[in-house]
Amino acid sequence: MPYVTRSAENGAPIELYYEDFGTGRPVVLLQGYPLDGAAWEPQTLPLLEAGYRVITIDRRGFGRSSRVATPFGYDELADDVDALIQHLHLSDVTLVGFSMGTAEVARYIGRHGSGALRSAVMLAPFGPGLSLGSDGVGFPDAVFTGIQDAIRADRHQYVENYFLQHYVAEQNLGTRVSAATIRANVAVGAAAGASAMLHCVTAWKEDFRADLPKIDVPLLVMQGTEDRNIPIDVGARRIPSYVPSATIIEVEGGPHGIGVTHPEVVNPALLEFLAT
Repeated sequence: MPYVTRSAENGAPIELYYEDFGTGRPVVLLQGYPLDGAAWEPQTLPLLEAGYRVITIDRRGFGRSSRVATPFGYDELADDVDALIQHLHLSDVTLVGFSMGTAEVARYIGRHGSGALRSAVMLAPFGPGLSLGSDGVGFPDAVFTGIQDAIRADRHQYVENYFLQHYVAEQNLGTRVSAATIRANVAVGAAAGASAMLHCVTAWKEDFRADLPKIDVPLLVMQGTEDRNIPIDVGARRIPSYVPSATIIEVEGGPHGIGVTHPEVVNPALLEFLAT
């Protein structure tokens, strides 16, 4: 199996699992929390059929990547993305992030620039940050502490509750998302590293106001109007203040996981953007 090797923890290398299929222009997909690269399947298949090279990576601590206990934040995660791009000698890349992956897109460009990129896409973005700001937008520290307390108390129950909210299950279960998909997502989250899940929540409090203005490639942003994980007023609607050229698509009635629930909106928009 293919891995990118990063710095060691207690003498053991941190190995990041990736998958690389197709032969066209590269599209690198950065998944959300607490999923792995396989969760991009609703987009991977159409992208491959359209002739793109599709690359997914499992975030450190998740999927088939190494479990880690050493704390990390978005600097380390952005450097992991750069390590993948360098390892595969990629250029003319479209970097696509979902949820937590959108902040990796921003921090990657903030730290490494856009020289290897053609364009960028954000689904259900973090916006300039999730923490409560002086403008009164965002979440107070107690929200992040509460999430970490729930993970410590019963991580598997937290993961199940998370995905019910992720898909707004009371509205979409049985119509736009199946119980089988939710079970599969819960299984992936339950198998993730407990320490990594906690470190991710700490990273969610980071600020991206300095990173977003450095995005100097075409940017497509999509988010559901019924997103309960990151309300659209916290996420997509704040992006143009930092990236005025961004194209914003609001997915009416969409929850957080729009790539699964609304592929009939997300996939055509993504393919049209890639073709430009």
